[in-house]
Amino acid sequence: MKNVFLIFIVLALNSTIVFSQKSEGKIYNPEANAKKDIELATQQALNENKNIMLIIGGNWCPWCIGLHKFIDENSSVDSLLRANYVVVDVNYSKENKNLELLRKLKFPQRLGFPVIVILNQKGEQIHTQNTAYLEKEKTYSVKKLTEFFKNWSPTALEISNYKDYN
Repeated sequence: MKNVFLIFIVLALNSTIVFSQKSEGKIYNPEANAKKDIELATQQALNENKNIMLIIGGNWCPWCIGLHKFIDENSSVDSLLRANYVVVDVNYSKENKNLELLRKLKFPQRLGFPVIVILNQKGEQIHTQNTAYLEKEKTYSVKKLTEFFKNWSPTALEISNYKDYN
């Protein structure tokens, strides 16, 4: 029994240390004005022919931090993301839940965190993604993220790419 308790303590300490290290980067800013950030992203997306990806989460969330770290460490995924989207990290924390914005986005937090919302170049919501479907084992999947990023890119949504509709 002492061994089980000792293992539990070691695991708890390790997870606390890992979480503390990951959250030092402060990806999500509780003081950010999400509405203004999205307005700026909409202008940039229009100028660069990109869609907007809102990644909603918080610095308290290991999966939120893990998603950013996974993308940063996979150059092909990061390149695909940056080529097709203007990214806005939207904070959800006790300091700032951005409830007005989340209401407008049809309550994406119902899917857990992180959650991704795709907006078109006009700032109109076109998709909400539960990121649990982008996971593989205890991390994210390069294949699933790549497919997701491609499927919601401006090119994929361009009607001229579908001969049956021209």
